[in-house]
Amino acid sequence: MNWLTNVVRPKIRSILKRETPENLWIKCPDTGQLVFYKDVESNQFVIPGSNYHMRMGAAARLKSVFDNETWYDVALPEVTADPLKFRDERRYVDRIKDARAKTGLNDSVKVGFGKLEGAGVVVAVQDFDFMGGSLGMAAGEAIVRGLELAVEKQCPFIVFAASGGARMQEGILSLMQLPRTTVAVQMLREANQPYIVVLTNPTTGGVTASYAMLGDIQIAEPGALIGFAGARVIEQTIREKLPEGFQRAEYLKDHGMVDMVVHRHQIRPTLARLCRLLTKAPAIEVAPKASSATVGAAETMPAAEAAAPAPTA
Repeated sequence: MNWLTNVVRPKIRSILKRETPENLWIKCPDTGQLVFYKDVESNQFVIPGSNYHMRMGAAARLKSVFDNETWYDVALPEVTADPLKFRDERRYVDRIKDARAKTGLNDSVKVGFGKLEGAGVVVAVQDFDFMGGSLGMAAGEAIVRGLELAVEKQCPFIVFAASGGARMQEGILSLMQLPRTTVAVQMLREANQPYIVVLTNPTTGGVTASYAMLGDIQIAEPGALIGFAGARVIEQTIREKLPEGFQRAEYLKDHGMVDMVVHRHQIRPTLARLCRLLTKAPAIEVAPKASSATVGAAETMPAAEAAAPAPTA
């Protein structure tokens, strides 16, 4: 019996087993519909039919914004990986290593510089897959560096926010990023350059208490959850039932916290139009295709001069 169980059955299973990718299908959170992953990916991670906006990774988001899907990765300052030597169920450094292996990012914010319909822009993207897009020292430095670069280049700064809030493993050092990023936003404002925020699902916690709600224009994707505290906490505090759709993008637009709700397919032309309007610039012809490279702390190559892709920061 052991021979049948331990030898024959496993061999039969190995013969009949099919190798299929884990992400071959995606289940729509809204309707439960199963959709082919490649169809969703080619549709900018919007579920065909239901129009549900899935989360979008940092690299895919940057590709969807810049001309010819090319940009320069901005070199970001290094920070201490584990300033408080924090440990709960696991060591914080181990969590960081796992998040980096999962996403291919150094931290939750990626910054790029490139052309948007021919005009230079700096774009920062928060990736929710990296520890819930939490705001720590590295993410704060990334946002500040992106704003500083926008001031240097005299161009608009666009941020795609997606976060669960401050990173508790860094304690007060994480909370310090709220005033730091706010001061950097003010620097951009004093330089008379546009600051545009795109709120994606979800944008909550300390991020909404700082740079995510300070834009000259506040855009939100359909159905995005946006708020500071969770709905359950608010209900327990005020002892009242919250209205339907509370903290969703459409509700916030109706109540004046968001300027517009824009479908993901229209984000790029909307951003280009707003940048031209706010900088009083005419429409410019899209530049020839360029390759991505790394932007140093002090200088940036023109897009047309790049010859080959360089590793990301």
